[in-house]
Amino acid sequence: MLVIKDTIDFSSEKPAVITLGKFDGLHLGHQALIHRVLDKTGERLRSGSFPRSIVFRLSAASVSLLTDEERRIMLEDMGVHTLIECPFVPEIIQMEPETFVRDVLVDSLKAVHLVVGDDFRFGYRRRGDAAMLVELGKRLGFTVDVVPKVKMDGDPVSSTRIRKALEEGRMDEVSRLLGYTYFVTGRIIHGRQVGRTIGFPTTNLIPGKGKLLPPNGVYAARVTVDGEVFAGITNIGTKPTVDGHFVGVETYLYNCSEDLYGECQKVELLDFERPERKFPSVEDLKEQIMNDRRYGEAYFAGHPLNQE
Repeated sequence: MLVIKDTIDFSSEKPAVITLGKFDGLHLGHQALIHRVLDKTGERLRSGSFPRSIVFRLSAASVSLLTDEERRIMLEDMGVHTLIECPFVPEIIQMEPETFVRDVLVDSLKAVHLVVGDDFRFGYRRRGDAAMLVELGKRLGFTVDVVPKVKMDGDPVSSTRIRKALEEGRMDEVSRLLGYTYFVTGRIIHGRQVGRTIGFPTTNLIPGKGKLLPPNGVYAARVTVDGEVFAGITNIGTKPTVDGHFVGVETYLYNCSEDLYGECQKVELLDFERPERKFPSVEDLKEQIMNDRRYGEAYFAGHPLNQE
């Protein structure tokens, strides 16, 4: 997949089928837009045209449900040809909607078809909307699909709704709305190895920049390292009993004795057990870890990994 970032000098050598938005978590609503883009691209390929599928992303959010790298990997796996990560700069923010469509989408990116949500807004002071795109398409030579909001339990799927569920540790709800299990990725690093000294060796990773995390605490987790899948218990937070400064994702893996340092790890958070707290002593911490491990054993007995 081609990634264009840190520039507003966009260009495409071939006609483009484009969707636009923030694509915070690539949730079910975003996936509906992207699948429509891929379907339309396929239709044009079969008719003898050779368009590119493009995801055009503009967001000033400092934290996101996905890191930039996680989003890129997911979009590439979906089959998107080009991701444009448009910088949030005055030249774009202050551009009138009609100018943006004509100069950027049509002249530079050669848009022949656009796919947007029915609540899509764009341009200076958000003056542009889906209806404007349809009218501009008639004049400038492109077509538009306006996709209704995906709903679940009667309400629209949205990043705001997912963020609220994540902040409350409702991991089942988060994953239902995302359409995949919420995860954190990173390379396994050396921690202080306190877990190893008290009989509970763990892996440690630092979440990518801008990753929005659930509440600090303990979770049942499905962990993938180099294609191998493990059940695990994950603690997110500052490890207040032994080190109040390190913030990260620490995981105890069941049935794993391998040296995994340096490997890339994907930690999918399945269920929230308890919030993080400081224990009076390391012995009290060890007792709680034993309780956490028994909780995990019970959880995975009822939720086998191959059924997740």
